Amino acid sequence: MESSNRARSLAVVKPAAAVYGPGVRCVLLHGFAGDPAVWDDVAIAGDRIALPGHPGGGPLAADWAGNLAAIAARIGRCDVAIGYSLGARVALGLVAGGHAPRGILISVNPGIADAERAARRASDAAWAQLARDRGIDAFLAAWEAQPLFATQQRAPAERRAARRARRRALDPAQLARGLETMGLAEMPDYRGAIDDRFALIAGADDARYAAIARALPAPLELVAGSGHDPLLEQPAALAAAIARALGAG
Repeated sequence: MESSNRARSLAVVKPAAAVYGPGVRCVLLHGFAGDPAVWDDVAIAGDRIALPGHPGGGPLAADWAGNLAAIAARIGRCDVAIGYSLGARVALGLVAGGHAPRGILISVNPGIADAERAARRASDAAWAQLARDRGIDAFLAAWEAQPLFATQQRAPAERRAARRARRRALDPAQLARGLETMGLAEMPDYRGAIDDRFALIAGADDARYAAIARALPAPLELVAGSGHDPLLEQPAALAAAIARALGAG
């Protein structure tokens, strides 16, 4: 566990015990190209919510605001929004929009400057075209080959195989549309919304996202032995980190 000069250690976040208790309702939000089953090995109680464009998540709206509103309406009352990657950005949006009082953000990018949007939108458009033109297998092969996900090769083979089997059932057209409507370039810059309503978690071996988290004014815990996706790589350690953020550890 660590803190930056603008963040406090999880161990001294006093409001947690008052906010989180036996009656708390958590919602668990998966990442892009994921599904609620990604939480199977993470021993944290909560309602698993499928995101738009993914199986069980309903249709995608035309933009970020429309998708966030649909997710908020589906969730209803929520005490803590817990999300990974895309799900972390959704959780951040839910808290920033007043739909949830607290958020636990795993491997989050909270936003980019307007000057960066065009390049990011072009990158997402290229991925979307790949999904549409070449189908799910080619898309997944290229997506999972990104350096960001290299540490996932350390995860047990059976866990990776189960993840891949579920991903092969995804609709590539919906993934493409998701990149176009829920990608980082389409999301508001929420960096100014980060405060002590949030707890941050990142993989200790995910240099890029650990650096993003260190720069934010919220408590941060790094998960040892994990890269970008602790749900896959270190689910037990992630569950323990979430429990500590909830004030239950």
